[in-house]
Amino acid sequence: MSARAQTVRLSPSQYRMLADFAKRRGLSEYAMLARVVEAGFLAMLHGTDKETDLAELAREIGAISERLAEAERVLDRTLFTACAAYAYARHAALGTKKSDETIAIEARAAFERQRSLALEIEP
Repeated sequence: MSARAQTVRLSPSQYRMLADFAKRRGLSEYAMLARVVEAGFLAMLHGTDKETDLAELAREIGAISERLAEAERVLDRTLFTACAAYAYARHAALGTKKSDETIAIEARAAFERQRSLALEIEP
């Protein structure tokens, strides 16, 4: 089997895109055109399943988003529990006579401080 020469007409925008692809890959424009034609044949032969791929991608992103939200809730609860444990341990060690409501308010304030510190971007 021998190769056949064909003339291909490209719009100016297609030509610029082809030339850019070729330059980035270190190929001649002619070699890049051959790759584009081959990729086009493969896409037509096997199909691109673009709609299926996008739907699957959207489902996976949704699942990741749900798991991330759940992890964030667990981390927030863990941080609050640690702050409450610290507040109660501190008051016990100091021997202060504060009510549970007062200690809970201090634990909530410590939680908010730690949460805002965690959200700061370090240099």
